[in-house]
Amino acid sequence: MQFHLNGFEPGDPEIADTAQRYPESGAKGALPAEVDVLVVGCGPAGLTLATQLAAFPDIKTVIAEQKTGPLLRGQADGIACRTVEMFEAFGFSEKVLKEACWINETTFWKPDDRQPANIASSGRIQDVEDGLSEFPHVVLNQARVHDFYLDVMRKSPAKLEPHYARRLIDLHIDTAGNDPHRVTARFERVDEAHQGEIETIKARYVVGCDGARSQVRKSIGRTLEGDSANHAWGVMDVLAVTDFPDVRMKSLIQSAADGSIIIIPREGGYLFRIYVEMDKLDEGERVGNRNIAADQVIAAARRVFKPYTLDVKEVAWWSVYEIGQRLCDKFDNVEDGAADELPCVFIAGDACHTHSPKAGQGMNVSMQDGFNLGWKLASVLRGRAKPQLLHTYSGERQAVAKELIDFDREWAKVISSSKGADPAETQRYFVQHGRYTAGTATRYRPALLTGEPTHQHLAKGLTIGTRFHSAPVIRVGDAMKIELGHTVKADGRWRLFAFAPKGDAGQAGGRLRALCDFLATAAESPIRKYTPAGADIDAVFDVRAIVQQGHRDVAINAMPPLLLPAKGKFGLRDYEKVFAPDLKGGHDIFDMRGVDRAQGCLVIVRPDQYVAHVLPMHAYEELATYFDGFMLTA
Repeated sequence: MQFHLNGFEPGDPEIADTAQRYPESGAKGALPAEVDVLVVGCGPAGLTLATQLAAFPDIKTVIAEQKTGPLLRGQADGIACRTVEMFEAFGFSEKVLKEACWINETTFWKPDDRQPANIASSGRIQDVEDGLSEFPHVVLNQARVHDFYLDVMRKSPAKLEPHYARRLIDLHIDTAGNDPHRVTARFERVDEAHQGEIETIKARYVVGCDGARSQVRKSIGRTLEGDSANHAWGVMDVLAVTDFPDVRMKSLIQSAADGSIIIIPREGGYLFRIYVEMDKLDEGERVGNRNIAADQVIAAARRVFKPYTLDVKEVAWWSVYEIGQRLCDKFDNVEDGAADELPCVFIAGDACHTHSPKAGQGMNVSMQDGFNLGWKLASVLRGRAKPQLLHTYSGERQAVAKELIDFDREWAKVISSSKGADPAETQRYFVQHGRYTAGTATRYRPALLTGEPTHQHLAKGLTIGTRFHSAPVIRVGDAMKIELGHTVKADGRWRLFAFAPKGDAGQAGGRLRALCDFLATAAESPIRKYTPAGADIDAVFDVRAIVQQGHRDVAINAMPPLLLPAKGKFGLRDYEKVFAPDLKGGHDIFDMRGVDRAQGCLVIVRPDQYVAHVLPMHAYEELATYFDGFMLTA
């Protein structure tokens, strides 16, 4: 798609009349007196969390935002491959891919050996390694990502809309009473019609997604700890005319004496973002003290661009910031060692970790925070999991944030080295750490939700603790080629992927049939123990099988009843539970993901798309023990 030709216009580019792009939105009336979950902040973390919770109409959720309406011009823009995988679970990946700018290759520029005052091309690489994800790395205005989330929330079973123009004043946690709504929040209204009015709301759980200056974080006594690199950078989205040849590529430019530039092409074909290295700051100095203007940022960019020209026609957005990495030691209100105390206030996104924009991780990591916490809150509130499950949020996400901050600190140093910069080292570091920037490096350590790698050899390419790495398969029931990972939707369900041994097509006496019979009938089966009476058999656990034969060689009606479940009020059959390798396309999932052909295996996938465990097909006791650790009997 091409747009922004005659100036930057926010909103849906498919709506020609720009005045119609942002209809009036937001919840009407006052905040309710009591809710299950109060989300403070409509940023990426808050919207991901609220959208997950909106899938459950039996959970009363409110999301409150200080701004008076939806975001129009976002600051974040990079969307990692892993994030697009998550968008697929929420149902809007295709919209993002249609509208976004795809980052296919990255170019590197260094000082010209013959004329060091000029820059010259020094390298060009593929942006994402082959096979890392079925999705690309893309760039799209953060505000459009918000729009897609808001649309899903609006259409969800809960019909959730944000309450705008609410500034959080304070939070109070009742530690003495028995009221399950133990957190009280006070908001001041900042909209003109209700200016200064105070609203009070009580909640079972509160999640602070209210940015780096988080009032929720302050209310639970957490602080962001870290440091600043004392280096100023300018950033601006521009519509400009230039003869620089790689302006539609992601480009890393290092000059001999005038610093560095990162170019990020933006959606629409014309807009692009420039990160420009500015002055070194004095110890303790803040970037605001310099009073840097937009013209200074443009002038700095032109100095680096030589011999190429840059004629800026319009600046859609710009800012100046200082590089820094900061992190909270914990992401909830419970102190270390207080295992008996259950968390009721959480923080996510910039409220608990901040990065430089260089690695493009801020928005992406924040959204993963929201996805991680959302299904856990839903499981506890719906009575499907023990409240102790909520301890895993801080443990998992704080460790991930620390790893990414350590990476971001090193990457920022590489990019910010102006004089004496080594362009070859920049390119090497970029390639070496590509999985971090793609968002696929996250790995949860063995704990309550993450099994030990005792049986990892049965599926070497589906690493326990990492996101489920999708692969193409053929759906047996209708010969449809799909990505297996796309069956993992943001609906709070667990997925049990049974990879059948060689020659096993569900017949009597085989391991696939035996596993399905155990899951369907045994008293120890998680399905029997944890699925509510009267619910569909896949309401909590979605069991799917992948056989090794070609799809035409599998008799769908010969499959175990669990793989042809009768669902809904009419008892209609679900024919979408059985898959075969894409042999015609040369994509055999057993080879691609290192699945043991002789033994097969069972892969347990969490509601947020991460591999929880890999087990032998017949490991019924281990399977039952895993879920008994945190689930509640229906």
